[in-house]
Amino acid sequence: MNDSRSRTQASHKQYSFGTWTLVALVVGNAVGAGIYTTSGFALADLGSKEWVMLAWFVAGLIALMGALSYGMLVQGLSDSGGEYLYLSRSIHPLAGFIAGWVSLLAGFPGAIAFAALAFATYTLSALPNLNAVSADLLAVSVIVIAGFIHIARTKSGAKMHEAIVAFMLIALLLVMLFAAGQFYFSTELPVTSDEPLAPFSIFAFANSLVWISLSYSGFNAASYVAGEVHNAKRLVPRGMLIGTMLTMVLCVGINAIMVYGAPIELLRGQADIAVVAAEAMTGKNGRRIIELLIAISLLTSITAMVLAGPRVYAKMASDGALPSLFAARSGQPPRMSIVLQVSSAIALVLIADLRGLLSYLGFTLSLCLALAVTSLFVRHWRLGEKPKSRWYPIAPILFVSCTVTFATLSAVNDPKQFYAAIPTVVMGALAYLISKRGLK
Repeated sequence: MNDSRSRTQASHKQYSFGTWTLVALVVGNAVGAGIYTTSGFALADLGSKEWVMLAWFVAGLIALMGALSYGMLVQGLSDSGGEYLYLSRSIHPLAGFIAGWVSLLAGFPGAIAFAALAFATYTLSALPNLNAVSADLLAVSVIVIAGFIHIARTKSGAKMHEAIVAFMLIALLLVMLFAAGQFYFSTELPVTSDEPLAPFSIFAFANSLVWISLSYSGFNAASYVAGEVHNAKRLVPRGMLIGTMLTMVLCVGINAIMVYGAPIELLRGQADIAVVAAEAMTGKNGRRIIELLIAISLLTSITAMVLAGPRVYAKMASDGALPSLFAARSGQPPRMSIVLQVSSAIALVLIADLRGLLSYLGFTLSLCLALAVTSLFVRHWRLGEKPKSRWYPIAPILFVSCTVTFATLSAVNDPKQFYAAIPTVVMGALAYLISKRGLK
């Protein structure tokens, strides 16, 4: 009965997303504030530019293993929902609910709020004529606009997101070509250090990797909309892999320009490392151009998350884990879930300590991703579903072991990340018990 109902529902599905939309979703989620800010803090922790670039490269390889692993997950469970779907179907509904709870509480709204405030900061700095507008108002406005883009029609929202991502990619390509010319013709670039390589610290490297991994965490974004993709088992893994490879090229290339574009003394510990490097290389005009480019990148991140996140809440609602009004109707965007996410993000912009909220986000999300990939082995052992991929089990083992190891080392180095994650898990478990009791 359930199988026939599933087939009937599948036959009436309207598919909205193609390969380029999936690639744009991955790139848009990944290329946000982190790519332009993390290296300044990594330089302070690691002490040498070479270790920072190694961290970006290693994190990119881990993300590629994650994209391959999530491709295997989609081939087994090709519906929308991401970690919530994989954990609830493979391990236990409680595990899935907690993963969805993390997404609902901070994973998407917190990241959207942070990106929106960063968007406002860079926009106001690049366009001083707008200084009469408060940063909070500009941040709220861009969140609301992103909500309206996706709440009207799924396809029109996806097309708008694709256009913004395409514009960003063209702009980033032009910046990279200009910087390559600067590095080739200038006798002062690249800026290297005469100091010996700083001693390698595995704990500092792990801590930097956890933060850098946030810039790659969008590799799984396409899995959240898999249920709205025709031939998802083929297209979603392809979109995630292409998007992650493109993200890795951008992350490594842009950060190499920033790290070697100015002396380490100017960059170490700087949150605005991209702006500092741009001004050192090209002056104030270059600084404003980079600020606008960062703002555009943040806009793609916001629109991508407003597109992907509500699909998790809609899937939870269709399973009865959230009220049914948050579910999506066939062929329609999950409008009430979009309203929920936009409202949560706006509330965080206005009332929350976002830096405190996001301080543990990399650690918590890393563990959620690792647990989701672990469900591949659970399904293999419990259900006999062995993924049909030449990368199994190599990619999942590498992703889980690297993610858990570096997250653990990071927590040892900064235990606050671990302690801050505990209330989230406890609150998620209590919310799950309340929701189950409410259904009886």
